[in-house]
Amino acid sequence: MEELHQTRCVPCEGGVAPANDAEIAGYLAQIQGWHVLEVDAMKRLTKSFAFTDFAHALAFTNRVGELAEQEGHHPALLTEWGKVTATWWTHSIGGLHKNDFIMAARTDEAFQTAPGAR
Repeated sequence: MEELHQTRCVPCEGGVAPANDAEIAGYLAQIQGWHVLEVDAMKRLTKSFAFTDFAHALAFTNRVGELAEQEGHHPALLTEWGKVTATWWTHSIGGLHKNDFIMAARTDEAFQTAPGAR
């Protein structure tokens, strides 16, 4: 089975059903520390990442932004002193799609080599 971080996102313009609970459970088993939360009746995937200071947190935010641009799939990113919270969901379908889990895995991969990561 191909690992999520090695998989490309597929265009998702809407008209596709969000991932069901079984699919979500299968994808969650492949990534560590991510949580599903529901906001405005939409499931979202979220995780916080710790850093030694604001500058390193900001650099990580920018790196995740670059990854998002490459795939045309964009998260909500909250950057604080020593912390970045990434939240992925697919706006056009109002929930989670495999793309969100792919990008979560890539976010984790970026964190592994991020300067100042704790």
